[in-house]
Amino acid sequence: MTTRSSMMAKTLLKIAAGLFLLAIFFSAKAADHWVYFGTYTGGASKGIYVSRMDAKGDLTLPKLAATITNPSFLTVDSKHHFLYAISEISGAPGKQQGDVTAYSINKETGELTKLNDQLSGGDVLCHVQIDATGKTVLVSSYGGGSVSALPVNADGSLGKVSSFVQHQGSSVNPRNQKGPHAHCVITDPANRFALACDLGLDKILIYQLNAASAIITSNTPAFASVTPGSGPRHLAFHPSGKFVYLANEMGCNVTVFDYDAEHGALSEIQTVSALPPDRSLDPTLSGAEVAVHPSGKFLYVSTRGIDQINSFAIDQKTGKLTPMEHVSSGGKTPRFFSLDPAGKFLFAANQNSDNVTILKINSHNGRLTPTGQTLQIGNPSCAIFVPTK
Repeated sequence: MTTRSSMMAKTLLKIAAGLFLLAIFFSAKAADHWVYFGTYTGGASKGIYVSRMDAKGDLTLPKLAATITNPSFLTVDSKHHFLYAISEISGAPGKQQGDVTAYSINKETGELTKLNDQLSGGDVLCHVQIDATGKTVLVSSYGGGSVSALPVNADGSLGKVSSFVQHQGSSVNPRNQKGPHAHCVITDPANRFALACDLGLDKILIYQLNAASAIITSNTPAFASVTPGSGPRHLAFHPSGKFVYLANEMGCNVTVFDYDAEHGALSEIQTVSALPPDRSLDPTLSGAEVAVHPSGKFLYVSTRGIDQINSFAIDQKTGKLTPMEHVSSGGKTPRFFSLDPAGKFLFAANQNSDNVTILKINSHNGRLTPTGQTLQIGNPSCAIFVPTK
């Protein structure tokens, strides 16, 4: 073979390899997903529900995947083998009721098989996340004002609490901030730190994470404070890892932080209202969920009371936000919403109208348009995605 022919053959091989990788990429993007919905039970709901979503965003009718009391928040490991759910229950005085339940996932049928459950040490749980290694489950207790870590066994089941931290203190609002109310705890992109929002303290507490042993310890700096009365609720990282976005429940606004990944430190750079220009803050309104689009270009926040999804453009250099639009969530009380992995759709869980509405995301400008699809689910509170393959 001549040198010229050899070079041509190598070029063709490279092109073929590139096309093969592109095919894999696009097939992965187009894969069907199971969508699991957490709920509050006692009404129409009996536990965790599941629907199958195809590449076009079309969904099957939800079916019961697991019977469990108040599975208000769910998380799934990065390999999509196991699902973990909290039971948001209030215990009797002096008795903690914070259960965390582990399930294995059948990717062919969407069925969940219970592995075990463990007490978290907290009361009235409200959030759960598994770390990137799949070895530690982190739990927030709103009622008890604490965060816990539980080890994950090799079979996906949960071990007993290995780390428990009780928050201390209060803030300015006499109704909601007499004591600590941990509202979420998430890991940073490097899986070195765990950041916990505490609504009652107006702080984001920062912990060092040892995922191998499921231990969290206080960091230096130990926290970042926000404006008193804000009520920190949920956090989302920018895909670059450089910025963190905080949804404040009581302030109905978003605080933007610069993130120092080496030291786990947060520095506030902006706070912007999530309300329309013609709407003033009042006690009937409350911020809820926050999420960054996979492209890193857009941010979304839900506001209850006004029942809207609020969109922002993200400056890629500074991380700062510019308001874009305010659209209806398609129901009452959008406690939660979730973006599908490809960033094509937004699922709004409207707790008090028993429905989940699906909005299409414009990939160019981030704007939202109702798809016309609505799932009837009793008191929905969470949605997570698991690929079927």
